Amino acid sequence: MRDRIAVLLLLFLQVLCAAFLTGGTILTLLGINHRPISWEIRELLEVGAMLGLVFGAFLSVIVLTRILKRQKRAEDQLRQVSGAFMELMQTRFRDWGLTSAERDVALFAIKGLSTQEIASLRGTAEGTVKAQTNAIYRKSGVNGRPQLLSLFIEDLMDDEMLPAPAAQVDPDQPDAALRVAG
Repeated sequence: MRDRIAVLLLLFLQVLCAAFLTGGTILTLLGINHRPISWEIRELLEVGAMLGLVFGAFLSVIVLTRILKRQKRAEDQLRQVSGAFMELMQTRFRDWGLTSAERDVALFAIKGLSTQEIASLRGTAEGTVKAQTNAIYRKSGVNGRPQLLSLFIEDLMDDEMLPAPAAQVDPDQPDAALRVAG
């Protein structure tokens, strides 16, 4: 949120400075008469506007660098989570005793592919894929794809990641907040 506000302020500063530097020319091109200001004041304002543009560009580079670092960190975390998910799936598949073909079918099913799509990708009949998915469900102890996927989601969700339940405070009792806090 802070970066978003900083970017908006920088953009506003740069637009304001650019408008000042080009304003006189634009007014002249449009044929709008404007009252000229003294050259000393104009020079000071132009120097200020140029410094504002340079300062804005410098700060934009800093903000952009921060955003790119944050994006890289998020991509690295996503890569780690993806690797952990694949490792978890392979462990579960091994524990369930899935065959190589069943592992492939389970992976495609978890990815959300239809039976027809899985059969097409594997070069097998839909009946074969249905038999393999039934074997996967039986070995894993679930009834279908949603339950299969939920097994992995539950394993990835750590209790420490879940927010603590908020204490319920009765607004009609003034000392209720003290009892909850104490």
